[in-house]
Amino acid sequence: MSVTTFFGGAVYACETLKPGPKGRVVEVTDGDTVLLDNGDKIRLIGMQAPKLPLGRVGFEKWPLADEAQAFLYDFAMGENVRIYYGGARKDRHGRVLGHMFIDDDKSKWAQRAVIEAGLARVYSFSDNRHCLDELMVAERQARADRLNIWQHEYYKLRDAHKPQQLEKRQGHYELVEGRIFGVGDTAHRVYLNFGRDWKTDFTAVIDRRAVKHFDEAGIDLNKLDDAFVRIRGWIDINDGPRIDVTHPEQIEILAFK
Repeated sequence: MSVTTFFGGAVYACETLKPGPKGRVVEVTDGDTVLLDNGDKIRLIGMQAPKLPLGRVGFEKWPLADEAQAFLYDFAMGENVRIYYGGARKDRHGRVLGHMFIDDDKSKWAQRAVIEAGLARVYSFSDNRHCLDELMVAERQARADRLNIWQHEYYKLRDAHKPQQLEKRQGHYELVEGRIFGVGDTAHRVYLNFGRDWKTDFTAVIDRRAVKHFDEAGIDLNKLDDAFVRIRGWIDINDGPRIDVTHPEQIEILAFK
């Protein structure tokens, strides 16, 4: 049966956001970061735009990073905005984490606009999971329309059944698709295996502490055996390529067996 199931829920819809600071945008640092006239540096949660070096030595600019920054500049520079919180309110760099709306108008939502333009991917954390269902819809449409990043090799969907190619993407944030070969459930972790050889094939790994988020959402990970899924996260290498999954929104069910 063909489906598209996103492991979000109404409990994390945008209606549950909490009001945060107001201000005027005086600087657009990159495609997902702005500075307000009150001194707050805002990291737009729920998305990840292509990254600029921003002074980091040896950091390679991601494709279309300039275009993402320019889009957000045109959208928000000089505008009065309201920030809304959807979980953790600051990161370790002291940046405010929130959703940004021009003139406090929910129809002028920065995150959705950038994603709709095909200039960012949905990107979330276990402590910041609001509004993701709406952003995922915007991302899917931009990808279907092949807008901007979705035309570029750097951002293409990866094949879970080609582990050697995935190994070359170590340290990169990727969207990986494939059919789950089997589910391994141990005392410490749950493993979504995409091949017979757990030492070389791609695996999505859910730490036991993260399994509680799936339990709270009523999701039985053991029932994902043979499902065709899309996993999003950072590629690491440990007994083959893997992605650590910390919350349900990193997994989309595309088809059940």
